[in-house]
Amino acid sequence: MLRVLIVDDHAVVRAGLRQILEDTGEIAVTGEAANGAALIEMVRREEFDLVILDLSMPGRGGVEILPRLKSEKPHLPVLILSTYPEEQYAVRLIKAGASGYLSKESAPEMLVQAVRQIARGGRFISPTVAELLAGQLAGGSGAAAHEQLSNREYEVMRLLGAGKTVTEVAEKLSLSVKTVSTYRARLLEKLGLQNNADLIRYVIENHLAD
Repeated sequence: MLRVLIVDDHAVVRAGLRQILEDTGEIAVTGEAANGAALIEMVRREEFDLVILDLSMPGRGGVEILPRLKSEKPHLPVLILSTYPEEQYAVRLIKAGASGYLSKESAPEMLVQAVRQIARGGRFISPTVAELLAGQLAGGSGAAAHEQLSNREYEVMRLLGAGKTVTEVAEKLSLSVKTVSTYRARLLEKLGLQNNADLIRYVIENHLAD
């Protein structure tokens, strides 16, 4: 029986995923976590064959917790399940160690297929993600400027680019306003931008907004 840990801050989502997976008769959801801290605690205490990880959680979201998880359990496969379009996060997360990326809008059969494929030691990469990865490899140094941002800088960029204030970003990411301001200054420098208006334009032009 395949042992799966589901990490999502919505109990109803966890329940739905559990039913889809356990209806197969070959997958058992042996753990659930609502945030990154609980995830790390559980993988230290119990053994799992695969983790299904949501990106959007209070505090440390999936983008930040994935590298931490892989440092704790480098051989534990992780399937990212997200509401965000593939072009916004998939390549970044696969480079960080994820074994697959799946939209929450996907059919239940696709979820089961992804879990089975990853559990066998493979990766689950859609044609869209494969194209993005190929484009980056072919582009070499021509990769988009935002690819050089850290995961936290990338999250701050997307939120500011969506028109949120520094205070709103700080509240959403459970950071201080000073810390978010530091991230903002750093990412503006890396992207060669001057202000929030430039940042909003960059996010829109690169299709990074929700």
